[in-house]
Amino acid sequence: MNTQLSINDNEFLRQFEAEIDGELVKIEYAQQDRKIFLTKLIMSDELREKGYLDLFIEQVLEIIKDRNISVMPTSPTVAKFMRKHRRKYKSMLPVGINI
Repeated sequence: MNTQLSINDNEFLRQFEAEIDGELVKIEYAQQDRKIFLTKLIMSDELREKGYLDLFIEQVLEIIKDRNISVMPTSPTVAKFMRKHRRKYKSMLPVGINI
């Protein structure tokens, strides 16, 4: 699955969001200085089973990477994804932080 999702950064609600198959999926965040804390991921099991989880996380991380800020994955789901793809995302972690 190589689909480009239409991800919106809803700064008012502090969440990255996308509509997939009529469902709103989101990653909530808190931003502090040059760090963004990804705190909670909301996506149905049905969409996860269809393979959208990794796609959504990956595209959100690309948006953050373009902004040149560090990522603190406090959501267990996002941390697990970053651990699985450690080589690609290690440089996005703040100095001294390992996952």
